[in-house]
Amino acid sequence: MRPIRLYRSPFLRLIFCFLLAGFLAASPLLGKTAVDFNPNLDFSKYKTFAFIGGVENLMMFQVDPQLMFDRIHHAVQQALTKKGLREVQPSQNPDLVIRYWANPPSQVNVVTMGNWSPYRPYIDSYWGWIYNDVSNSSAKEGSLIIDLIDSRSRDLTWRVYLMRKITTPDKEWKKADEELAKAFDAYPPSANDKEEKKKERAAHPPISSQS
Repeated sequence: MRPIRLYRSPFLRLIFCFLLAGFLAASPLLGKTAVDFNPNLDFSKYKTFAFIGGVENLMMFQVDPQLMFDRIHHAVQQALTKKGLREVQPSQNPDLVIRYWANPPSQVNVVTMGNWSPYRPYIDSYWGWIYNDVSNSSAKEGSLIIDLIDSRSRDLTWRVYLMRKITTPDKEWKKADEELAKAFDAYPPSANDKEEKKKERAAHPPISSQS
């Protein structure tokens, strides 16, 4: 499943590439990375994954998101393959489906909009508090969120957040790849990580659905 291609204005595409490169290539000192996951799952049961693309309506710029799709797909593919998972097509009944969503600065408040089918945004219940904590600090930053979703239960299993300030890009995807690799080092979560996450979630009761 490829992302929906929108308008092809060269000018808008240039703006998009500039902003994308800015928040993904900025120094780690200017960014923030966080990981969240469901501590009650047996992650060893996940053997295959399929990349299903992004949520295109999050981007206020009406441009072709193919560059973002290809780069993120490659980074996720490398990270999960190193963990022993195998990529398959969405039609081949994968254990996990991988979806990303992204927004430029000042667009955090519109992230619940858009076509999420068949998987919802997952910013309620226990996933809500850390999402709000990260996104509230990103009013002047671009954000990238990658979801690993159980294809059968349609429940979110693991999520990584990357936040980057918009700066003049001087490095391409090297820093982005490094940050994603570091984030995926935490997958699958260890037994100790699961216990800590249970305590963390107990301290932050579920919030109501944000539909």
